[in-house]
Amino acid sequence: MTATAFPTTTVGSLPKPPYLLEARRKVSRRQLDPAELRRLERQATEEWIRRQEEIGLDILVDGEMYRGDMVAFFAEQMDGFENAGLVRSYGNRYYPKPAVIAPVGRRGPLTVDWFRFAQGLTARPVKGMLTGPYTIAEWSFNEYYPTRRELVLELARAVHDEAADLERAGARYIQIDEPAIHTRPDEDFELAVEAMEIVTRGLGAYTVTHVCYGDVPRIYPAMLRLAVRQIDLALKNDEYALLQTFRSPRFTKDIGLGVIDAHSHRAESADEVADGIRRTLEVIPAEQIYVSPDCGLKTRTADETIAKLRAMVEGTARMRRELAS
Repeated sequence: MTATAFPTTTVGSLPKPPYLLEARRKVSRRQLDPAELRRLERQATEEWIRRQEEIGLDILVDGEMYRGDMVAFFAEQMDGFENAGLVRSYGNRYYPKPAVIAPVGRRGPLTVDWFRFAQGLTARPVKGMLTGPYTIAEWSFNEYYPTRRELVLELARAVHDEAADLERAGARYIQIDEPAIHTRPDEDFELAVEAMEIVTRGLGAYTVTHVCYGDVPRIYPAMLRLAVRQIDLALKNDEYALLQTFRSPRFTKDIGLGVIDAHSHRAESADEVADGIRRTLEVIPAEQIYVSPDCGLKTRTADETIAKLRAMVEGTARMRRELAS
């Protein structure tokens, strides 16, 4: 998709500015007009598009300023769901867990207007960002469908329709986040594979799935059968230990190489980033490597995020020069 070696991007979410967090709280208390919240979400989106351009990223994201939780955002806009209350995801972070109580489906496009807005702000490509059907099902209560498979595949059809709408709107890159895909690999990983085939069927856009943290070796090499061009993975968090897994059998897809620890407040150095890419080149060819953080950066501060991304872009530039020499 790009002639640039080691294209740089991010996984999707970026930190919300304080004014937007305050506005979201006020709307929840009915102290602010939702229309004003939409205006501030657009303002924050434009700010992050400009920052990404200034930092020098190749493939941009809208930053998900209009989203809270990655699953709840989609459930709230789709038929068949209700809010079952808050549950803890990790640490002191909670999310509103959806419950499926009726047939699921789209009422209409979910993210297309936000993609169009973000893409209209820049000449650089902006990724369409979707949560995958397996993760939506895994992180929801199923109180309607007789089997888990029926729910996952019905969600896959809805996510496919959204992906197709994004492509028609001009998205050249579409990412389908599946952080829950390794939750129960011995039980139904084949279901995850089947669902992804439905999601990406017929798409011409460059497709990515973000798998995030977890026991990736348990789903390797089976995950190479996922119907996407790229699998985006967290490698920095465990100092690239996954590379040993990918030596045999060979990693055959493009890799979204996580070189920035999204759970750390410390900004990595450009040398660390370059070293991570260099180590990966011993296992995966340069033409298969995209460079990104391990995960979304919404839990970091804006200053931490900018420092981390600057180091990522600088370290990648060094490796481009090294590759060309």
